Amino acid sequence: MNRPRLPLLRTAGRMTALVAAAAGVLLAAAAPAVAAAPAGRYVALGDSYTSAPLVPTQVDLNCLRSNRNYPSLVAASAGSASFADVSCSGATTEDILYGGDGALGIALPPQVNAVTSATALVTVQIGGNDIGFSGIISDCAEASVSSPLGSPCKDRYTAGGTDQLRARIAATAPKVTAVLRAVRQAAPNARVVVLGYPAILPDSGYGCWPVVPIAYQDVPYLRGVQKALNTMLADTAAAGGASYADVYTPSIGRDACKSSGTRWVEGLIPQNAAAPFHPNARGEQGMATALLAHLS
Repeated sequence: MNRPRLPLLRTAGRMTALVAAAAGVLLAAAAPAVAAAPAGRYVALGDSYTSAPLVPTQVDLNCLRSNRNYPSLVAASAGSASFADVSCSGATTEDILYGGDGALGIALPPQVNAVTSATALVTVQIGGNDIGFSGIISDCAEASVSSPLGSPCKDRYTAGGTDQLRARIAATAPKVTAVLRAVRQAAPNARVVVLGYPAILPDSGYGCWPVVPIAYQDVPYLRGVQKALNTMLADTAAAGGASYADVYTPSIGRDACKSSGTRWVEGLIPQNAAAPFHPNARGEQGMATALLAHLS
């Protein structure tokens, strides 16, 4: 695959300057509590919600990866004997299985290559880019300008009586299954955990337009799409012999509409160091804490 790699929910070109502006904001994250996670080799696979673009400190510019992302926090807390974080912004299931190019155009091997027979723990957070969530957010934000109280995004994606986004989620399920199969083949004895995605929009109500520029009636629709994605990931994990770590429930009340000192996920204009519509350091720690609790 020779294509540019973008963060999971990065919007169109007009937002790139906002990403750069957010880079100088610092947010400290305390270490999560110690849990009984496997102490052998740990391999983290995933997209930008895993790699944490712009969260200090960035240690891999090709993948926009932070050393304060949740895999790094979990590895430190669990005392992993060895640790390989190959998560990368913009990654899809194909990148895990077949490789691709990073943000700097540097070729990357398949993420699954990092999984060996000696691996004790593998975490997987993938699927958002497979359904095209970056374009969804961009399209819905743009549509909200002309109809902030309406449902222009829902109208677009359900035109003709078919929900295109639910169809994309269904089409992604076998791709996630293929990832889990490859992981299991590479590490038959590893504990494999699939993570969902934290709340971007409030778990109830109609959002906070224009702070988060999603039209009021579109908020319940997109919230349902995200929950459907997480449900698919949970069901696919169970069918594939993996477990599912719920990071959505602990993120309720910490969505992009909340204050800068509360939110886990940033909005269009980040107030903490993170890419737009991505977890900040607090969100990465929150996912680490949820994962450690799941492993204990």
